[in-house]
Amino acid sequence: MLSDTLTMELDRYRIGPRIKALRLAKQMGLAQLGQHTGLSTAMISKIERGQLFPTLPTLMRIALVFGVGLDHFFDQKGPRMAVARKAERIQLPISGTEPRSLAYLFESLNYPLTDRKMEAFVAEFPENAVPSEPHQHGSEELIYVLAGTLQVTVAGGKVKLEEGDAMAFDSAEQHHYQRVGTEPCKALVVTVK
Repeated sequence: MLSDTLTMELDRYRIGPRIKALRLAKQMGLAQLGQHTGLSTAMISKIERGQLFPTLPTLMRIALVFGVGLDHFFDQKGPRMAVARKAERIQLPISGTEPRSLAYLFESLNYPLTDRKMEAFVAEFPENAVPSEPHQHGSEELIYVLAGTLQVTVAGGKVKLEEGDAMAFDSAEQHHYQRVGTEPCKALVVTVK
């Protein structure tokens, strides 16, 4: 059973309607396509109606009949978009400066979007979190503190951010984060590649 997010993402490609359009353009019936591919007419009908998503080998069988490549089915038409449902996101731990320590947990907000030009995360800094390891990446970063207090160190300079504060900086510089105080701390982090 596919999750709602996976179903929505696969629906965007409109593979079934693309197969049906190819079949109708060749004036081919379901039974004829079934004979050429070895697939049942019921399966082809379900694929065309979006009730079933074909595996890549199945899709390749269909593509060969029509003389198209797999890219024919994955060429994006329309706006690029993706939904990352809260229930389906995974929190990943980031180690701190001390052995077997936790600096923060993060979850990607835009992981389903392909060829993304930015990364968006929610970072949660739990109680007893230690400073994160200094790191650098990409070209730019924006941090917006959703709750609590966060100290951001960039190239040795320290900035304390309170709830509602935002900071943008060159993420090619060494930087790290540290929770300040006892209140829960959470931040939105956006990086540009």
